[in-house]
Amino acid sequence: MIEFSSIEQMLEDNRVSGLPIWENMMRSDCEQQGIDEETSLAKMNRLLDAMISADASYRAEERSASGLVGGDGGKMMEYMNGGKTLCGDFISDVMAGALRMGECNACMKRIVAAPTAGACGVLPAVLLAYQRHFGAEKEELIRALYVAAGFGMIIANRASISGAEGGCQAEIGSAAAMAAPALVQLMGGTPEQMAHACAMAVKNLLGLVCDPVGGLVEVPCVKRNVIGSMDAVSAAQMAMAGISSRVPPDQVIDAMREVGESLPHTLRETGKGGLAATPFGKKYQPKED
Repeated sequence: MIEFSSIEQMLEDNRVSGLPIWENMMRSDCEQQGIDEETSLAKMNRLLDAMISADASYRAEERSASGLVGGDGGKMMEYMNGGKTLCGDFISDVMAGALRMGECNACMKRIVAAPTAGACGVLPAVLLAYQRHFGAEKEELIRALYVAAGFGMIIANRASISGAEGGCQAEIGSAAAMAAPALVQLMGGTPEQMAHACAMAVKNLLGLVCDPVGGLVEVPCVKRNVIGSMDAVSAAQMAMAGISSRVPPDQVIDAMREVGESLPHTLRETGKGGLAATPFGKKYQPKED
């Protein structure tokens, strides 16, 4: 895709071309890779199919090699099917989907890094739940994935999507910032609303540390996928209601980069700070030679 350096640049390109953001992203993908639109669409279709397959592959009885992760997606589905949820069916389904995908990753199943393996549950959780509850066609989901990719590309270029570089705000935060405008796309929102949804999603998780217990992408990573999914839904709904980010989206992403750079190394995926440094977490620290 065209290496946009800012959200404002992407919006301006959209205004000049008159094309929807998803189509601009698809065309830029074709230009960068030297492929035609049919090939680009086929690749995005395979990514969507991989997300669907990964979700279907979940088994509640399976556990990760450490034993720390497994079964929670099944518990949430069972609770949802009981009909007494606090959040309602759609939100409960999103939560269950995020848990399922995070647990699939921990159990070494094939997932789609969106944008990373540790944050793989956010985007499919909101998209697939939206399809189940609101009847989106597959081509609509593919368009939403192009939108997510466009915003994710700018975050990667302007800040980071690496927990080791910017903390979990760069992983779960980035995933939420991709999923929020994707939802706005599905709901028929404007490019400006997509931009504000992205910004609000980032702001809501600004400063989130990366502190994996035992250095594994399991605790607290799996449950943070749930929080990222909720963040995306709330940011998208605020944007659709006409609520905007007071801080311009590009400045929000710049702040994310600065916050990530200021985090101590113990809170950037080293497994030596935060929850990893609790008495419980220390039991799972790998022994040093």
